[in-house]
Amino acid sequence: MGCGELVMVLRMKLKTMPGQLMRVVALDAGAPEDLPAWCRMTRNELIRHDPDSHSFWIRSRIDWS
Repeated sequence: MGCGELVMVLRMKLKTMPGQLMRVVALDAGAPEDLPAWCRMTRNELIRHDPDSHSFWIRSRIDWS
């Protein structure tokens, strides 16, 4: 799925797991720029990005309302 669709699914999933860590594998060419920006805007924490495996480790924020 493209980044637009991915962030919608990601938001719904992260909201169910406050404070927990999720590994996301994103092959979309825009992901290395889009996912860090999305994390900043949504106050989720990008812990790590591994370009070789296309993996992003994101910690869900704890204050979902």
